[in-house]
Amino acid sequence: MAVSDWGQGRKYYVEVYGCQMNVNDTEILMAVLNKAGYRRTMTLDDADVVFLMTCAIREKAEHRIWERLSYLKSLKTKARPERAPMVGVLGCMAERLKEKLLESDKLVDVVCGPDAYRSLPRLLSLRSMSADGVANVMLSADETYADITPVRLDSNKISVHLSVMRGCNNMCSFCIVPFTRGTERSRSIDSIIKEVRSLSSQGIREVTLLGQNVNSYRDTSQSDDHDVDGYGSELSRGFSTIYRRKEGGRRFAELLHCVAQVDPEMRIRFTSPHPKDFPDELLHVIRDNANVCRNIHLPLQSGSTGCLERMRRGYSRQAFLELVEHIRSVIPDVTFSTDVIAGFCGETDAEHLDTVSVMEAVGFDMAFMFAYSMRERTHAHRKYSDDVPQEVKSRRLTQIIDTFHATAARRNQRFVGTQGLVLYEGLTRKHARPFGSDDYGHKVFLDVPDALSLRPGDYVRVRIKAATSASLSADALQPTTLRQHYRDFPQPGAAVQHKGSC
Repeated sequence: MAVSDWGQGRKYYVEVYGCQMNVNDTEILMAVLNKAGYRRTMTLDDADVVFLMTCAIREKAEHRIWERLSYLKSLKTKARPERAPMVGVLGCMAERLKEKLLESDKLVDVVCGPDAYRSLPRLLSLRSMSADGVANVMLSADETYADITPVRLDSNKISVHLSVMRGCNNMCSFCIVPFTRGTERSRSIDSIIKEVRSLSSQGIREVTLLGQNVNSYRDTSQSDDHDVDGYGSELSRGFSTIYRRKEGGRRFAELLHCVAQVDPEMRIRFTSPHPKDFPDELLHVIRDNANVCRNIHLPLQSGSTGCLERMRRGYSRQAFLELVEHIRSVIPDVTFSTDVIAGFCGETDAEHLDTVSVMEAVGFDMAFMFAYSMRERTHAHRKYSDDVPQEVKSRRLTQIIDTFHATAARRNQRFVGTQGLVLYEGLTRKHARPFGSDDYGHKVFLDVPDALSLRPGDYVRVRIKAATSASLSADALQPTTLRQHYRDFPQPGAAVQHKGSC
């Protein structure tokens, strides 16, 4: 048997844990496996290979994987010993814990890191001819998988995430990402625009541009279609980096503008950005393109300048608040989502209350809030002590969560009685209730009259009738288009579209 032949006709089953980048990586992985002759199965018992796409951002995420691996071992030794599946661990946990995964009582056959998915068919073939587990967790300085067309996990979805860059240079003291996903590298603008056009032709109605630090995008490739206009390279006012930034290339403002021109009826989002990379040019692109959604993810992490310094975030409390104020002056109807960590190393009661007060001052519309989890290899692991007791972390996290829900519930009342635009997504799984999403990042539950027929991917004009901290409820009024809606209801602050090379 040739090394490359083992996959012919064999079936793989994949479970995805963690962030949206892991979903995108899984779709790349599926394209690689399908090309090698594998077929996806939706049934665990039918699989020849079981993959776990893993996350290493917090200890709890890793604990879930170890529990799942124990179950899969019982499947191999007891339930299906005559046809035991191979088990592969992929993603960030694979890179971080290669030796432990391969040595832990032979729980795992194959370990493959985020930059090594092209090698997976060969790794599986090698494992089939050996009694030992195999691994490839080498990080790459240039791998972006730009030439691979992802195979979507759900071909019926009307929204997709599209990776435009990988890795992170920020080296925040709490974060494992630079060690599990490597340094920043960006896809060429030509490959991105080509994929967006393809998605538009397939009827996709929403694309989220994806990257670990998406707005630090920097493309230096040669292109016959897209000049380097050179705008949008400055840092946000009052922000800095601990690394030396590279000059030149196309920046995120240029990319976002060009993507927005592909299909005026396709909504564009992006995640996850860093607050340092919001120059005015980027804000103007968001403001001046009706199909770029007006929700900005602005990770706070902490509202204390002292804590932010220990986190190596590159900004102060005041700089963050001034950035929020500046963005609202440019995009009056913008909404913000955020990330917050409770109980980072050395956090005092006063520093915690600084975070609470920033959350009250900003009024985030969505928040991802967690207690701090120390990660090996990070700057914090080397330099600091995880000295905030767990019960204190839990108490502070509860206050942060309560503060978010209180402020979001109040702020969302401003939408009640207004008309808005919703992209209809279908019926909820649990209660079969019609729902969609608005441009501001809210989930919107819909009451749809019998005379109104909607299909996933339709835009519908709605009237908001109720709001909570987590969602809106609305009456569906009539089908519309994105352009028609914003002709009838112009967005605040919108100006003449930016004149760029696209």
